[in-house]
Amino acid sequence: MTELTLTTLCGALRAGSLNRKLMLEAVRQFEPARHLDGDLRLPLYDGDLETDGPPGPVTEFADRVRAADAVVIAAPEYNQSISGVLKNALDWISRVKGPVWRDKPVAIMSATAGRSGGARAQYAMRLALNPFRPRVLPGPELLVAHAADQFDAEGRLTNDRYIEALSELMADLRAVAASRG
Repeated sequence: MTELTLTTLCGALRAGSLNRKLMLEAVRQFEPARHLDGDLRLPLYDGDLETDGPPGPVTEFADRVRAADAVVIAAPEYNQSISGVLKNALDWISRVKGPVWRDKPVAIMSATAGRSGGARAQYAMRLALNPFRPRVLPGPELLVAHAADQFDAEGRLTNDRYIEALSELMADLRAVAASRG
């Protein structure tokens, strides 16, 4: 079998974000794979910007999702929903020609400072992805609560319960991606 391609999307732009740490831990668990990071630093959606088609960064972003055998989305919870950059990326990708997400295996995870671990963000993310018809894995849900206490100085997840859930989620994602090939 050929090497799988994993595209990752982090809904927090900050380099040291807890969701980025979780996403990178997912990449390590999914390996071996070719890793593409989906850059969400896109212009705000504005129909006036697409007179000649979506802007270059949007097309590049869509191409990375399209090229993926599987996608990991680290969805932080901002004000009981997904972050604006995640929603903006979905708004833009809806304007790209052709199916980008259709039947694509997707794993969603969250790391938050609070006790819910991002449950509302994950629900909102699933709802926002629904029109694109990807294969969003139903679980195990990975909701890392009090996330600042769950990573070591190197950014590695330390809580055995979360490590086990992440390992299972990535194994399931790999299996679904491999079965499509």
